[in-house]
Amino acid sequence: MPAMTKILECVPNFSEGRDLEKIERIVQAFRSREGVKLLDCQRDEDHNRCVVTVVGEPEPLKAAVLEAMGVAVAGIDMRWHKGQHPRMGAVDVVPFIPVKGVSMPEAVELSRQVAKAAAETLQLPIFLYEESATAVHRRNLADIRKGQFEGMPEKVKQPEWKPDFGPVGVHPSAGVTAVGARMPLVAYNVNLGTANLEIANDIARKIRHLSGGLRYCKALGIGLKDRGIVQVSINMTDYTKTALYRVFELIRIEARRWGVPVVGSEIVGLVPMGALVDTAAYYLQLENFKTEQVLESRIYE
Repeated sequence: MPAMTKILECVPNFSEGRDLEKIERIVQAFRSREGVKLLDCQRDEDHNRCVVTVVGEPEPLKAAVLEAMGVAVAGIDMRWHKGQHPRMGAVDVVPFIPVKGVSMPEAVELSRQVAKAAAETLQLPIFLYEESATAVHRRNLADIRKGQFEGMPEKVKQPEWKPDFGPVGVHPSAGVTAVGARMPLVAYNVNLGTANLEIANDIARKIRHLSGGLRYCKALGIGLKDRGIVQVSINMTDYTKTALYRVFELIRIEARRWGVPVVGSEIVGLVPMGALVDTAAYYLQLENFKTEQVLESRIYE
């Protein structure tokens, strides 16, 4: 495949983590397409959600995302969807992230084009969020998603929550979607050795910025019933200013107050190298260490 001169990343989240055939039909839209490269697809049965990571040049990426959205809208019925992760639509969220040769305003413009096209072709109500938002109260995805799929029919009747594109209502089976442009986000989950969901909720409240915790940290508690444990599910919206190790250590401190161990953590999707280098340097107590000292980072320059 020829080298890409303009590269955008897209990380669409689809509300299906259990039906492998449905997931494969969605992901197929990103395979073997010139100007697009599928990097990763992670599914989670407890969350009942899959997260796709893809990069590409603007126009081919736009076409691939729209095709995948169409497959998801046709195949996922939110009226039967159950999962631990908050959700409001079959295509829950579609973020675009500038990577190379693309400015944030260009990413915003592409997100608006995708939102408009999807609304028109799929009759899907769409909110613009983050850098693409048309109002301050729509920037935060959690604010848009509040009420989830079940609460959206009443929510969109409010003038302040009229969708930016598409019908003023909710797609009967596919719900609503958020599309926008943003900086790289790290989806990071920490698992606790307890089945008590209130403990995860309490720790999430203490670490998230909205409740007075760490800046650039969003968090909520989730129960993983099949494993008999709970999880603090986190979105780090700027890992360069709030490092992963700070989040992990604060969770461990708060968990200790409950007498509960941290039993593991996970990255959902892909993660920037810098986020892990920073954390490794902290735990290894490396002095004056820089990402440029990582062999692979120099090779890929």
